[in-house]
Amino acid sequence: MKIAIVGGGISGVTAAWYLSKQHDVSLFEANDYIGGHTDTHQIDIAGKTWSVDTGFIVFNEYNYPNFSQLLRELEVDAFDTEMSFSVHNADTGLHYNATNLNKLFCQRKNLVNPNFYRMIRDIVRFYKQSPDILKQPNNTQTVGEYLKKHHYSDVFIHDHLIPMACALWSGPSVSLLEMPVRYLIAFMANHKMLSLTRRPQWRVVDGGSNQYINQFIKRFSGQIHHSSAVEKIQRIDNGVVVTVNGQEQSFDAIVLACHSDQALSILADSSYDEATVLGNIDYQKNHMQLHTDESVLPPNKAAWASWNVYVSPALQEKCTVSYHMNTLQKLEAPVEFVVSLNSAERVDPEKVLVERHYAHPVYNEKTMAAQQRWADISGQRQTYFCGAYWGWGFHEDGVRSALNVVQQINGKAE
Repeated sequence: MKIAIVGGGISGVTAAWYLSKQHDVSLFEANDYIGGHTDTHQIDIAGKTWSVDTGFIVFNEYNYPNFSQLLRELEVDAFDTEMSFSVHNADTGLHYNATNLNKLFCQRKNLVNPNFYRMIRDIVRFYKQSPDILKQPNNTQTVGEYLKKHHYSDVFIHDHLIPMACALWSGPSVSLLEMPVRYLIAFMANHKMLSLTRRPQWRVVDGGSNQYINQFIKRFSGQIHHSSAVEKIQRIDNGVVVTVNGQEQSFDAIVLACHSDQALSILADSSYDEATVLGNIDYQKNHMQLHTDESVLPPNKAAWASWNVYVSPALQEKCTVSYHMNTLQKLEAPVEFVVSLNSAERVDPEKVLVERHYAHPVYNEKTMAAQQRWADISGQRQTYFCGAYWGWGFHEDGVRSALNVVQQINGKAE
């Protein structure tokens, strides 16, 4: 079959890699690079070039089995990293690093702070109590409703749980409180985050995440079209017509591996099901800056972690988190490389190296309902859908959804 794939992120790359083993595949990407949220930058400082990731950064073998298999097939190496987490509350001055007891109490006054001990007790209680929600399949509570019902403290909510969720999903605190609580707990349980021990070992791709993209490009047998935004898709009998840069091309099938809202916008003849499913998934835009301004990290260096969340009531409408790349990628650089989301007012513009805008799915009841309807639209009229938005929004979800599409297509082709 002659197949077009729209979107060169992890889902499009995975679909292209496996489909090209049996089919003639053309991959179309609107940007001048492929990779999507796999976005590695070459930064020259002090006579040396540093490969710094700004989008996809970490994975683990346990929760990312399909992505790990893809890396092995592409012969891409990875190494262990530290996944630590810190919070700095701008209004109260509270800051801590949850790595170990010494760093947890790096702000020594917390040794005699009753609110801090209340937070710790609530963390332990939440880890023990929250899995019970998974036994209630019909529970429709939001995170906010659940926390209120079980009388969790404000310090636990606003200085621990919500900042952690913010760092995971790049979403503002207001939307995370509206997330279905079963969704949050299922994710945390799946990733062994509800245990103080036996957590999976996190890893980073050696040389930067785009190493797997580079290996894919070298080995891919199909065609890659950069700077080729698909303008329109029209379904016809036994095929599809794709318009790119004003030119029409015909294919036997098409895989939409872009964001759901982008997919809907280019379907010239979208069905009712496509419109209702794809249209019910919202996105949160995030402004990313790669910079060397360490002032955005906690004021106490002992509190610096891999993921550093900045909490302020004035910033509830956006996620403000900074990733310390020297720690995550083990960069022994003469400067601190920091990736910050939505922190432009705190970052010295003279120290900014790269700026990007990323979009992340918003996880609410509408999104959950839409995710259940993948089979209603994928495989209809020679059109297939994949993307991380069909799962928790992470790399493994993108790979898994692409494999589902590959199975659909190859099953029909047999």
